[in-house]
Amino acid sequence: MSRKVKPLQSEMGWSNTTSITVKGMSLTGDILGKLNLGDFAFLEIQSRLPTPGESVVFNALLSTLVEHGMTPMVIASRLTYLGAPESLQGAVAAGILGMGTTFAGTAEGSARMLQEALSGEAANTPMGELPAMAEAIVQRHIATLTPIPGIGHNLHKPIDPRTPCLFDLAAQHGLSGKYVELMKHVALSAERALNKPGQLPINATGAIGALSSELGIPWKLCRGLAVIGRTIGIVGHLAEELRNPLAREIWERIEEEASAFAQTVG
Repeated sequence: MSRKVKPLQSEMGWSNTTSITVKGMSLTGDILGKLNLGDFAFLEIQSRLPTPGESVVFNALLSTLVEHGMTPMVIASRLTYLGAPESLQGAVAAGILGMGTTFAGTAEGSARMLQEALSGEAANTPMGELPAMAEAIVQRHIATLTPIPGIGHNLHKPIDPRTPCLFDLAAQHGLSGKYVELMKHVALSAERALNKPGQLPINATGAIGALSSELGIPWKLCRGLAVIGRTIGIVGHLAEELRNPLAREIWERIEEEASAFAQTVG
């Protein structure tokens, strides 16, 4: 039996000898010098330009995770660059591969939690019923011994300073709705249920998951937003590595301490 051939079609972009078109817009006439990088990313993801309010919030989301100091992923990038300085893209990739459920990657999980909770008929849930919905979410995670995505931080307690900033921006531009409220109630419910008052704030990725949901971005794409932002930060760390090399010192210090321990035991 012959299979039906699916036409290979993409609406992302195309070009000819004199022009480049992206999502129906001229790259040179409509985009370059007119759209910032965040708005261009929004166009690529959502197939439309953002409203002014969406532009502010979306650009803030991308900027939130650009930099957070010497995290494991940027250390991995610096060490990879030390070993393979001819492959900057490999060093960037090494860092990005370290993005997951512990560092920077939980926007996907929080967005999924919120979007699945408010899907179908549940999308019409009144604001007043969100606390009960949050309680059910928390109890389900506790019962299955599953971490609740988007809450808690090893350093920022009782408030992750990025979260109120993002939520305030969203409120100012009319983009704070049920997803934001549900995320807030999940954090409060978790602190009560686990008896950890002030210890489980909504972290940056929780805020990103909630606001990505408000922007209509599918949860499966939300980790990509973190990738966009953190990639800029990783390139920045490699730029600093060129100016002020740290990777060799990290490597040699670890080698010295590990070897010293082994020699002492021997």
